[in-house]
Amino acid sequence: MSPDAKRQFSVYLPNDLIRRVKHASVDADESLSAFVERVLEDHLRQGDTTGEEPS
Repeated sequence: MSPDAKRQFSVYLPNDLIRRVKHASVDADESLSAFVERVLEDHLRQGDTTGEEPS
């Protein structure tokens, strides 16, 4: 699978968090998928000083 390939990934979240994430993606003018991808990538990069993706 190429690094840019996308797959569906289901998680269970509290209703309030889902509502807040949806509103945040609209406020950021991003699709829900793009917003969640960006936020997760940003979070996982915090503290990573090597600039390399984890293996």
